[in-house]
Amino acid sequence: MSIKKQLKIKKVGLEHLEQYNQLLRYVFQVTDRELHQIGWEEDEIIRAKSPVLEQADVLGWFDGNKLISQVAVYALQVRIFNKTYDMGGLTGVGTYPEYSNQGLMHKLLYQALENMKNRGQSISFLYPYSIPYYRRKGWEIISDKITYEISDYQLPKNKPVPGDIERVAVESELVKKTYERYALQTHGALLRNELLWNEYWLWEPDDMMAAVYYNESGQPDGYVLYRIADEVFHIKDMIFVNEEARSGLWNFISAHFSMISKVIGNTYTDEPLAFLLEDADIKETISPYFMARIVDIEQFIIQFPFKPDTTNREWTFTLDDPMLSWNQGTFTLKITSEGKGEIIRTSKKSNDKIDIQTMTTMLLGYKRPDYLYKIGRISCNAETVDMLEDSIEQQIPYFSDYF
Repeated sequence: MSIKKQLKIKKVGLEHLEQYNQLLRYVFQVTDRELHQIGWEEDEIIRAKSPVLEQADVLGWFDGNKLISQVAVYALQVRIFNKTYDMGGLTGVGTYPEYSNQGLMHKLLYQALENMKNRGQSISFLYPYSIPYYRRKGWEIISDKITYEISDYQLPKNKPVPGDIERVAVESELVKKTYERYALQTHGALLRNELLWNEYWLWEPDDMMAAVYYNESGQPDGYVLYRIADEVFHIKDMIFVNEEARSGLWNFISAHFSMISKVIGNTYTDEPLAFLLEDADIKETISPYFMARIVDIEQFIIQFPFKPDTTNREWTFTLDDPMLSWNQGTFTLKITSEGKGEIIRTSKKSNDKIDIQTMTTMLLGYKRPDYLYKIGRISCNAETVDMLEDSIEQQIPYFSDYF
């Protein structure tokens, strides 16, 4: 009997917790030394992962009783142009090398995507260990991470603001409330549950701090999550709902002038920081961050808020998906003047073509239709490009989580 014939797919449960953790640590090369450096005690990482097996859809290949390949899907919600979508967050992907090149992960991913479709999760997000690999499976880049470095003398000067700053514990309810207030009005943001808040802090050291900005009415309009070490102000993330809150938070950071030599931070918006500073000669590095793929094109389009127009719009095209048959074929997209979308299969012939990766990054606003057309990712005429440009909101997703 070949090895492949004796392998079975089944759900990974709490009884497999230690095997789940061992496979994760082997694939991602997490050492005991690294765990101890950020404050983990022996076996604490195993306990930390037990909520995943309790709350996520975890599938695995087993060789007898041995877990040899696995994938986990979190049941999450994400904001897309002021609509809340059910989203499948893919994580924990790994296979022991001696079982690789047998198509095991392809089958696990297919089963995970089919389960997402059945649960109404019409889109999936993931952090890629290999962008080319996940592109071949239908995911595409939809967000960036910008890392910046500002010397102490480049910090912005104090701007008077009517609100106040309060330092609070990073795990306080106030931090969660501030984030929720921000996320509900921010395209691409994840609506975090307790599991995702735990994941958000999982790999951070214990000395993280938070400072919240309150407006005149006492509402939390933003926060900065940070730590100070070796005269460096490290920013994990900064969020703000308006320019007042942004200025207030930078006032707080600049108040550390005598304590620090520089600020190193991350931002997940499409706005480079340099332009906003008087001394704009700072170091900024941009890199792709999260990827997404539409799981069920018909369900996704029903929810999607297209921009209103004076007339109804229509586009017939052939859609390609490397994995999912229900996303393959010729479809007609219909958009009403109010911005309601519908997509239906059709027997019409069309020379227009797009793949699920391009459709995902276009509808999420990461890349515009005109750009995708110019680089050959969409086959259509100029009139269709103009229609798509006018129909899709212009905003790049913010996504600061990691799972």
